[in-house]
Amino acid sequence: MISDEVKAVFSPYQVQDKISFNPLIFLEMGTIKQGILGGFSGKVGTVIGGSWKGISYMRSIPQNVKNPRTDGQVNQRTKFTVALDFLKPMTGLIQVGFKLYAQKQTAFNAAMSYILNNAITGTSPDFSVDYNLALVSRGSLTGAVNAQAVSANGAVNITWDDNSGIGNGVATDRALIVALNPSRGESVFDAGGNQRASGSEDISIPAYWVGETVEVFLGFITEDGKNVSNNVYLGTVTVA
Repeated sequence: MISDEVKAVFSPYQVQDKISFNPLIFLEMGTIKQGILGGFSGKVGTVIGGSWKGISYMRSIPQNVKNPRTDGQVNQRTKFTVALDFLKPMTGLIQVGFKLYAQKQTAFNAAMSYILNNAITGTSPDFSVDYNLALVSRGSLTGAVNAQAVSANGAVNITWDDNSGIGNGVATDRALIVALNPSRGESVFDAGGNQRASGSEDISIPAYWVGETVEVFLGFITEDGKNVSNNVYLGTVTVA
């Protein structure tokens, strides 16, 4: 029997004196944290509720897919893998280069979305990243001009024109440099390199990369780290 005190708590709702317990139903229940109009966590029927970065969401439980390998699905998975393989070796730089877009998502996810939507080229199953269209840093800061990259003595030398005073670029902006070795899935980068006014920087390359090719990208970040530029692609360089 339910006590009068418990009934009073639930008043004016009707309370049954006899309540049966069904563990299957119990496991389906979610938890409402902010009243009937708030978000909830857990599973209710075919809906799952939760919260990520303070944002409440609901999603349906996935249905069983009879044919999960349609052409469209396979193509999308292949593109996703291509984009992931491109970005993953540069994760540390991406966290800086896409920091302005880490709103309600991670910087890496923002970069993934950009690459998938703007830089994947080719036809199935031979998809690839178009380096000329790819961004590893993205922002409104004035970018590099007349930049070049060459290699000698186990380093890649990057040069650019000092365009301080053009747009919002200033002499103290720092270089964002990355040399990506796609064949190894590795990279070396500098997320706070030489100042824009210096016009050049050497970045050391692992000795075991000698004779291999790297893809080189250059951007800038303000000295206080609050803004970055779109990078420019400097081309393929053979490590010497």
